[in-house]
Amino acid sequence: MRRIINSTYVSLDGVIERPQNWTSDYFQDEAAAYARELLFSCGALLMGRRTFDGFSQAWPAMEEATGDFGVRMNTLPHYVVSDSLKKPGWGDTTAIPRADAVAEITRLKEQDGQDILQYGFGPVSRTLVRHGLLDELRLWIHPVFVGPADPEDLIAREGFAASFKPAGTRAFETGVIIATYVPAGT
Repeated sequence: MRRIINSTYVSLDGVIERPQNWTSDYFQDEAAAYARELLFSCGALLMGRRTFDGFSQAWPAMEEATGDFGVRMNTLPHYVVSDSLKKPGWGDTTAIPRADAVAEITRLKEQDGQDILQYGFGPVSRTLVRHGLLDELRLWIHPVFVGPADPEDLIAREGFAASFKPAGTRAFETGVIIATYVPAGT
């Protein structure tokens, strides 16, 4: 059975939105090697519509700058939970209607192959947690306070609660700590 691994950048004050504005100073060789290892250990990407929109616009133009990492991002099968996405237009992309998300993601997990990677923590992630489908959460904790944020910019959401237990940590020279957690029930 494949696992779903969530990889999310988070600031010290809990902000997860617009990481391109506050993470680049901390993304050095160690982080790049770790990100590469994680991406190449997975055989598919799972995302919500907002992540898909950002990735599908950015990654096709980044292959030259990122080499095989960019090629991998663009050629892995992509699964997008969305009711409005009709013509994905980014490589091998399959849209999954929200009403079918739990059943379809369960089916994806039951297939043979490498793990499934999800970037960012939003509505799809919360659905995965609620239904026991998220196997691992890797928070890339950045040593920065981003400052004022709207509630939708934070990892926490009203009405959502979950318990995890630690499964490991890794610290980079830049001060970024990757804290790995698994659901407390496992």
